[in-house]
Amino acid sequence: MSQVSDKDVSAVKTGVMQRIYSTAARFDRVGMGLLRLGLVIVLCWIGGLKAADYEAEGIVPFVANSPLMSFFYHHPAPEYREQNPAGGLNIANHAWNETNGTYAFSYGLGCVIVGLGLLIALHPLFPQVATVGSFFVILMAFTTLSFLVTTPEAWVSGPGSSVHGFPFLALPGLLVVKDCIMLGAAVTTMADSAKTYIRRINSLQS
Repeated sequence: MSQVSDKDVSAVKTGVMQRIYSTAARFDRVGMGLLRLGLVIVLCWIGGLKAADYEAEGIVPFVANSPLMSFFYHHPAPEYREQNPAGGLNIANHAWNETNGTYAFSYGLGCVIVGLGLLIALHPLFPQVATVGSFFVILMAFTTLSFLVTTPEAWVSGPGSSVHGFPFLALPGLLVVKDCIMLGAAVTTMADSAKTYIRRINSLQS
């Protein structure tokens, strides 16, 4: 009876591993589809929630402190800490938020975010449109990530805290830093949509 050498065993293991990696590699298109679908779901879901008062009030600290967006509000940044300190639903201060333009801005922002999600969803029919949608999501992600610099509430702070400042993110900061993933997803889908559009143009010209 012939004996199996170490070389044969190594060859079998190598063959098995190659098949595993080859199988994993074939999931690239599935992964791209799931990435795009996930991006569309998140954008439409979050954008739709901007119509809810609690969500509109929740973004006040981010918008009020941002030099890129604070002009949308009618009251200066320090006031929200007295009127809406928790950044959540606060019925007693509803009138203040109305005069601040909190709800009107949130409704408009929600429409923009949902619109971007719908643009990306058009990839199968109009990849050139989806490319533009992903590009604007990239800009949105950069804007959102800038809140880590401009929003004091993004970091742990306060008297008696054993930790504070960088790298100790508070809950608002934890919500914002996740947009690093959205940024990567938008860059990837933009490139994929652009490639699809170029291939279609080339096929029509050939």
